[in-house]
Amino acid sequence: MNEFRTTPPPSRPPRRRQQQITSLQIVFALILSIGLLLVINFSGRIARGQQMEEERQRLQATVTVLEAQKIELQQEYDYAASDASIEHWAHTEGKMVREGEILVIPVPAGITEPTPVPPAPILIATPIPEPETPNWQLWWNLFFDGDPPF
Repeated sequence: MNEFRTTPPPSRPPRRRQQQITSLQIVFALILSIGLLLVINFSGRIARGQQMEEERQRLQATVTVLEAQKIELQQEYDYAASDASIEHWAHTEGKMVREGEILVIPVPAGITEPTPVPPAPILIATPIPEPETPNWQLWWNLFFDGDPPF
């Protein structure tokens, strides 16, 4: 007996075909992740390199200024240790002269020297001693805000 079914078979949900990850996709993902790590690493290195270059330039400017100061200070030191500076100081501030030179100090005309006036005596007042309070009264005043009983 050949029987044909007239009713359709029970319907199954359509089967989705599961996509399998191929080895080519795995290799591509690995290459992509390694590339991303390299890009992040290189950008960090570039940023640090720029910071180091800025710091190097700042330090170089500081070194240049300090070298100029060193040269100025060395010249000042050499002048201060020379005979010319000693001679200049002796003539201007020390009021010294060499043998054969005459020291001239200009004095304004019409001004006479004032006669010295003795200083006025200074009076020092001696303090009057206060009558001493016995210690027990001082302690009483510290503990109680009133006068001690008599």
